[in-house]
Amino acid sequence: MGALSTLTISLSHHCIKTSKTHLQKSLLNLSNFENFNNATNSQYHHYQSRRTLILDSVSESVKLNRLSDSDSGIVEVNLNRPGARNAIGKDLLRGLKDSFEVISKDSTANVVLITSSVPKVFCAGADLKERRMMSASEIHFFVNSLRSTFSFLETLGIPTIAVIEGAALGGGLEMALACDLRICGEDAVLGLPETGLAIIPGAGGTQRLPRLVGNSVAKELIFTGRKIGGREAMSIGLVNYCVPASEAQLKALEVAREINQKGPIAIRMAKKAISEGFEIDMASAFELEEECYIQTLHTNDRLEGLAAFAEKRKPKYTGA
Repeated sequence: MGALSTLTISLSHHCIKTSKTHLQKSLLNLSNFENFNNATNSQYHHYQSRRTLILDSVSESVKLNRLSDSDSGIVEVNLNRPGARNAIGKDLLRGLKDSFEVISKDSTANVVLITSSVPKVFCAGADLKERRMMSASEIHFFVNSLRSTFSFLETLGIPTIAVIEGAALGGGLEMALACDLRICGEDAVLGLPETGLAIIPGAGGTQRLPRLVGNSVAKELIFTGRKIGGREAMSIGLVNYCVPASEAQLKALEVAREINQKGPIAIRMAKKAISEGFEIDMASAFELEEECYIQTLHTNDRLEGLAAFAEKRKPKYTGA
């Protein structure tokens, strides 16, 4: 593999540092990832070799990476707040918001992975220590901002995959619910425990969970605040895959690669047709499907797909 160049874009004052500091942070980020992923060395190094150092550093708690070579359409939003188990405070929320906005403007991005560098935790939910210092009006504003950020994530034009190892609780699970797909390890712990704090899930949990697992199951989980493991999450349809502990990242990468090989315009139109069509009546949904299908007709990628099929070769899609 040839040498890879690293693009670093400054989005906050945290990024105004020397190139030496960027390199040190990048190596630390990769080291954290290695500690997190206990899969076989050969599998890990294969992943690492296709992962750039830092594409964007948007906050101290969130890193935005781009995979390289044939995986260049895959972008990774990496949560890295080990001292607080990736709890969602102001800095992490700002990092998520900035990351999603960058991705939304990147025409070369085809699929997003949301991962964690912190062992045994995806995201533990709200930063309750920070929240204790907020007034009721400040909490209201913060939760509204969190809800709108997750809604923005949900409406990104490309597929999003939550990679869950360990705890995904409260706002952490609500973030995963806003993704298109969820992949977890067997040791994952998922739940919406807010009623135990005399509040309710406020960042979309009361709406997205029942749409995913059904009204009755969602009510039981939210009323009781019960936490469930990876296998049960799989059985009720909360996650798409449950794999052995520490292998969720590799499974997610496998799925992302499959998506990345498909026609980018087709993937975007498929997501639009499914997501928007689900919320309207069937007749209107069929009209939406037709509109989305038409968008794929007059593309070079459609012609390339037909040519590749006829020539018995792998298509080379460009998103045009």
